[in-house]
Amino acid sequence: MTLNFSAKITVDAKDKTIAIYDSVNIDNEFYPENPVKTKITFDKKITIAVETDQLTHLRANLNSTLRLIQASYDSIESVKI
Repeated sequence: MTLNFSAKITVDAKDKTIAIYDSVNIDNEFYPENPVKTKITFDKKITIAVETDQLTHLRANLNSTLRLIQASYDSIESVKI
């Protein structure tokens, strides 16, 4: 028996959301060999849906994606005028 693990996270960064989505989603599009099925969508908020049969892969993928989101947000904030 194979277990499937999944998670869905929604991120709302107000006026920075689309810029963060653009920066994070490009990484996802260019990593087709990712062992975790990852779908990142934008509809006023960023939604990250992940699914895998390995819990450790799910955790690692979410950690990486959330850190990329945080780094994008911090970068935008650092150049605020």
